[in-house]
Amino acid sequence: MTVPPLVSLQKVNKSFGALRALRDVDLDIAAGEVVVLIGPSGSGKSTLCRTINRLEPIDSGVILLDGVPLPAEGRALAQLRADVGMVFQNFNLFAHRTVLDNVTLGPIKARRKPRAEARRAAMALLERVGIADKADRHPAELSGGQQQRAAIARALAMEPKVMLFDEPTSALDPEMIAEVLDVMLGLAAEGMTMIVVTHEMGFARSAANRVVFLDHGQIVETATPAQFFSDPSTERAKDFLAKILNH
Repeated sequence: MTVPPLVSLQKVNKSFGALRALRDVDLDIAAGEVVVLIGPSGSGKSTLCRTINRLEPIDSGVILLDGVPLPAEGRALAQLRADVGMVFQNFNLFAHRTVLDNVTLGPIKARRKPRAEARRAAMALLERVGIADKADRHPAELSGGQQQRAAIARALAMEPKVMLFDEPTSALDPEMIAEVLDVMLGLAAEGMTMIVVTHEMGFARSAANRVVFLDHGQIVETATPAQFFSDPSTERAKDFLAKILNH
């Protein structure tokens, strides 16, 4: 018996005015799989990521999570967003709340967890991402890398089925990138289903089960990291890799 994919995009199209951001995208992601989306700027990577929790509604096609089509609005959409963790480029933490409050807010409000239980779980997550000592600080008191690790803990606190990472290290200084990637590598090793938009090719090589290369809103190539980085099958991917790996 074949196990259905956890996330399935079928003939997904999305335009912004005259710009076709996604063109007939088909992509299945299995539970426990780490898929890294790469490609040039404007290729549709972030848009694809953001359609999976309906931050970007699609024009046509179908997206299924655990076999169920994404709901359009209301309580079902809130439930979907609880099941799909999202980590953004710019952290999106609540500035006026402590780190601990940022992490406990979702479980208390959306999951109806008792406050004490939510706090215990949040402290365990902050320990896991290495910032338990910052629990009572506000985001502005943290480095960018610490803020992003707090954002990862906040997403994990909802016990999501899948985690989306939209360029999670692109706003960080080089020395902070490693501390965030280390947390993500740990999640991948634990079997978290992850869809990651990133320019960090080292992460793609070491953590991904599959690399999906996009250009002009289309999936051009899908391969294992070993295959993609050593012998891409399309000229477009070869050209892209030649440009980024020679810098």
